[in-house]
Amino acid sequence: MKKYDVVIIGAGPAGLAAAVSAREEDASVLVIEREARPGGILKQCIHDGFGLIRYREKLSGCEYASREILKTRESGAEIQTLSFVSRITKLEKGFVLLLSSRHGMSNIFARSLILATGCRERTARQVAVHGTRPAGVLTAGTAQYYLNVLGQLPGKRCVILGSGDIGLIMARRLTLEGAEVLGVYEAKSEPGGLSRNLYQCLEDFDIPLHLSTTVLEVHGKERVQGVTLVKVDENLTPLPGTEEDLSCDALILSVGLIPENELAQNLGAVIDPVTKGPVADEDGMTSVPGLFSCGNAYHVSDLADYVSESGERAGRAAAVWTPGNIPSTLPVTAEKNLLYVVPQGIRRQPQEKIVFYFRCSRTLQGAILRVRLGENEILQKHYDILRPAEIEKVILNLSGKDLCSCERLTFSLEEL
Repeated sequence: MKKYDVVIIGAGPAGLAAAVSAREEDASVLVIEREARPGGILKQCIHDGFGLIRYREKLSGCEYASREILKTRESGAEIQTLSFVSRITKLEKGFVLLLSSRHGMSNIFARSLILATGCRERTARQVAVHGTRPAGVLTAGTAQYYLNVLGQLPGKRCVILGSGDIGLIMARRLTLEGAEVLGVYEAKSEPGGLSRNLYQCLEDFDIPLHLSTTVLEVHGKERVQGVTLVKVDENLTPLPGTEEDLSCDALILSVGLIPENELAQNLGAVIDPVTKGPVADEDGMTSVPGLFSCGNAYHVSDLADYVSESGERAGRAAAVWTPGNIPSTLPVTAEKNLLYVVPQGIRRQPQEKIVFYFRCSRTLQGAILRVRLGENEILQKHYDILRPAEIEKVILNLSGKDLCSCERLTFSLEEL
């Protein structure tokens, strides 16, 4: 049985960054990838906007992935593609993974394990779109793969349900390739994508955005022939009498992402009901000692740069972690006007640089972030505008603080 200090499941930007940082600590590293090539979803992202933080350049997703792959190969980490993890067994001093690959079944040992498995898109059934299952109903990521990798247009008259970033980008991409995008329909009262994508993908191409509107039913047997649209109230309940039929041949879904965490759950990791990812500390270590999570498997990020940052921290920590080292953690809680804060806990030891990410629960036109350590306020930060679609990052210096006597670290947002 081959033995490694660190095994990483997933060769997207998080897994690749984790591999490089683990190798910098002289750990032996194996990256397991189910696809034929590393790079994750970035392989099909030909639009730019990646790398502005990490590389200080405007890169396409493909370019960003290529740089990460090159760094990983140069680091000496092993990458095993077309391989699947069939079973993971937790031992006292590590993990045993059963792998299925083109070479057959094999077992490997990992002292520490990093889950960089990314996320998946919600389907039509998961958002209660009724009707049959004709050709032409695709998630935005699948439509992107058809168009950018296979060179196939998924439809000529397209309706996009959901205003997530991939959906907005596909609205522009389909238009550029000659399809007619009839509109982007969002059930919520405000859009779900980044502001820059709203301007660059919709407004610049005169693609209409319809808020508080959803798809009630899909029509067609062999191929999509149309959809029924309906207005919804603040509770997302359809409003009778507002139904409208629209002829189309493709329904593209951009209705949210779910972290891939079946492996974490099977190992007994505590899952955050809001993020749908594991509860973890500042290095990404979950409630299972030696099991780390990073990237979109931990919480869904809006920037690949943040995904890579998360992978770097997890890789570095996993490389130096030793069995039996279970530090005491200080709980981190999200209160007023916050959807969540990660990490959900930090080690009870002074640290100079702890990175936190948070999402607000609603759009705020002017707000103050307040951070309290116990009863003492240690940070105030002003924001002109905050939107749930956009993750914010804040760094705390707790090097001179007594973390052992406090009950929790609390984040809250006060609207101005």
